[in-house]
Amino acid sequence: MIFRKQPIAGLTLAFLATTFSVQAAHSLPPLGKKKTDQDILPARKLTASQNQLIDKAIAREKVVIKTVKERAPLVETYIQNMRPDPQLGQVPDSDQHFLGRVEFNKIIGGSNYEVNKSTSQGANDSGKFGFFRHSASFITGLGSSLHLNFSEAGFIQMLLMDSNDFDRQHYAFGYVRNEFLGTTPTAVFDVTPSNGKRATGRFFGRIWVETREGNVVRFNGNFAGTEKDSREYYHFDSWRTNVQPDLWLPTSFYVEESDSKSVSRSLKFKAINHIWGYVLKVPQKEAENTSLDVVGATDVSNEAQDVSPLGAQRAWVQQAEDNVVERLFQAGLLDAPSEFDKTLEALAGNILAYNNITLSRPIRCRTLLTEPLESIAVGNTIILSKSLLDTTAIVSQDGAQQMGNLNALLAFQIAHIILAHRLDTKYAFNDRLLFPTTSVFNRIPMHHTDADNTAAAKKAIELLSAKELEGGQQYFGLYLQQLQQRVKSLKALNEPMIGDGLVKSDNDSTFWMAAMMAKSPKLDMNDLKQQAAMPLSTFLRRDPWTDQVITLHAAYEPLLSPADKMPFEVEPVYIKLGYYKPPADAAAAPAGGAPPAAAPAGGTPAPADNTGAAAPAATPPAPQPQN
Repeated sequence: MIFRKQPIAGLTLAFLATTFSVQAAHSLPPLGKKKTDQDILPARKLTASQNQLIDKAIAREKVVIKTVKERAPLVETYIQNMRPDPQLGQVPDSDQHFLGRVEFNKIIGGSNYEVNKSTSQGANDSGKFGFFRHSASFITGLGSSLHLNFSEAGFIQMLLMDSNDFDRQHYAFGYVRNEFLGTTPTAVFDVTPSNGKRATGRFFGRIWVETREGNVVRFNGNFAGTEKDSREYYHFDSWRTNVQPDLWLPTSFYVEESDSKSVSRSLKFKAINHIWGYVLKVPQKEAENTSLDVVGATDVSNEAQDVSPLGAQRAWVQQAEDNVVERLFQAGLLDAPSEFDKTLEALAGNILAYNNITLSRPIRCRTLLTEPLESIAVGNTIILSKSLLDTTAIVSQDGAQQMGNLNALLAFQIAHIILAHRLDTKYAFNDRLLFPTTSVFNRIPMHHTDADNTAAAKKAIELLSAKELEGGQQYFGLYLQQLQQRVKSLKALNEPMIGDGLVKSDNDSTFWMAAMMAKSPKLDMNDLKQQAAMPLSTFLRRDPWTDQVITLHAAYEPLLSPADKMPFEVEPVYIKLGYYKPPADAAAAPAGGAPPAAAPAGGTPAPADNTGAAAPAATPPAPQPQN
């Protein structure tokens, strides 16, 4: 296995695994011969203003490369291998999921998250994340078996296009058209390696350049190569977002390849890659300017009361909870506090109120930013994974979201809280959390025991039987029916990294809350009025700079055939791009990449009081999903 320049430890592993998965299952043929000069359509001659925009784009690309090399974000790769289906056209056949923290200044090298054996079902060297334990030997073995020769261009340029030679000496540019991406005006150019320059591994495709400052905001294509090495390079569509004034950074990119042997024109595989956590590593010059002053704090020490023994015990539990939540946030796994968290907290408060239950402390909610479907209660903080929220975000034609799914997800973890399945208080000692970020899964197992989950499922169904909530049970039962059809092919999506999955284990694919399936109508994929589960990335988007989740707002798309449903599937990226707008409240904005200064320990704002009351909290506005 030969790497050009320096090894690519983090992202290449994900790409190699993608290649291994796809080729082992389908034996990929070459993607096509290298395009010759005669194959390339002639482009119109650039005008003076278009030439100036290209010069700006080349200069701005150097700034982007310099910026990302100062950072160490998280990169998540989720792959679905596809197969033809007579009813739906194509469906997932298998999947893989990888998560890495990447040091861009090491030529995109990095370290990868270790799996927690106790929470990862069947975790071993051949299971999920298993190869990370022996990454060097895995690369060697994979390379020798597939006879691959990867260069830096093989995967890195899906994020950075060309980290060394994006200039006029190595590329030719041809104007195509002007186009708006969201609210951002762009000029579109075709890009090809220049005549006489070695094309292998160089970008070959199309770029979108925003016209205000000349930043590349999207690029789409593949990497030119010979027929021999063309299988190393897949087609991709890479998007950036304006995270700071005049700074557009890689956010997501989509990869797919078609199956030339399929009469139904189905795909061999499709993959989604997300990048976030740019503030996890702050350049020294910014860190020196970060203020440690607590904003908005008021001295009320003279009003403090003495603490009773029971109050001390509860404060001790909360200290452990805050320590764990803060550590997960520092690792880039939890979202920064957002308005969406308050929506979930209000729904949790309703569940308690409808059941006349009062807790000693409010329930707080956060979002786990990763793909697998899982949830967990850390003390009184309920954590739901992003994809769990995405795939349950069913909307009707009038734009209203069905709250039954969210209520069911929250009720399961509320039940754990009520039944006192509480956090190990050893984490109240903060030294137990002083370990490398990449060990966070292995060092903080938050999952509950099988006995606890069985009891919580029974209690959750009892909570959802309140007359105000029972009508929503049918929606979650239908969701579980849909997942049951995909659970065997989507094992990685259903394997929790840190908390409780929906299924019991790899060996037992039944659901903890399977009793709710009997409360729903029968799943019918041909019924276009019935939508049981949504595709991935339907409801929430990550802000790659602040790590907040953003609720999306999309127009309703009518279903025209069963193939339009696409439950739990990876879909292409299409971001509504816009220029950076500073936060309305400057005091709440992150300073130098730090979490909001006003947030107390744990990175969590003071929530509304949802401990339980005689009357429920007002139902929050229904969030509206978007692609």
